[in-house]
Amino acid sequence: MNDFLPKDELDPERKDQPSRNRVALWIIGAGLGIYLIGTGVWGIITG
Repeated sequence: MNDFLPKDELDPERKDQPSRNRVALWIIGAGLGIYLIGTGVWGIITG
């Protein structure tokens, strides 16, 4: 079996849910994207 995976990811109740690492990466990526868009809009407004 997949012994290298954390125990909570092997839980059958979490079968259709994304892993916590993937959720964390999506949150970090979304935050970075919002920051870049915000600074770009701010540069257009003040430029």
